[in-house]
Amino acid sequence: MIALIGNRPAIQVGRHQVHQYDTRWLGDALRRAATAAESENFPFLDEIRLGIEEYLETRCKLQVIPLPTLFDRVRRMLRKVGCGLIAENLEPVAPPVTLSLDQIAREIGDGFELAFYEQLRTEISDLRQQGVEQLYFDGLREAVRVLRRCDGGWNDACQQSLEEIRAFLMRQHREFRFGLSEIEIDSWLPE
Repeated sequence: MIALIGNRPAIQVGRHQVHQYDTRWLGDALRRAATAAESENFPFLDEIRLGIEEYLETRCKLQVIPLPTLFDRVRRMLRKVGCGLIAENLEPVAPPVTLSLDQIAREIGDGFELAFYEQLRTEISDLRQQGVEQLYFDGLREAVRVLRRCDGGWNDACQQSLEEIRAFLMRQHREFRFGLSEIEIDSWLPE
């Protein structure tokens, strides 16, 4: 059977689904577990990761697999191949997640900026608890348009809101340590 990249199930992370992903985050989780099990020199971690990747691409019948379910299956597989200590130390790590700021703004509604910030803080916290270490954002300008009702054109109030959301995300980045540098944050928050 030919394995097609992208023929993997979506990963359910909290209320979010990640459809496009590589498996580096699985490799990170396996390396951390091996280190915690004092087996950091275990030579087959890359082969195990590739085996999980092949399972996801060719054998997993699910269209969506919850992150805890995936890690339970990985732990069972590790035990079957004699890596019980690594399995015991395996903690879920999620693939990178992109959070849609404009979707949150639409759910909250126009004019409710305080509720937007609270919902955003809750989403970030929930994702961190789910094992998300890399978090990206999109839809910043669209979120500002919804929150500030900038339908008539971009104005100073819209720009001020954009800068406030940007500063909020920078504070959240420092608090939760998304795994992104400030330079990267500037590149994925549009001007």
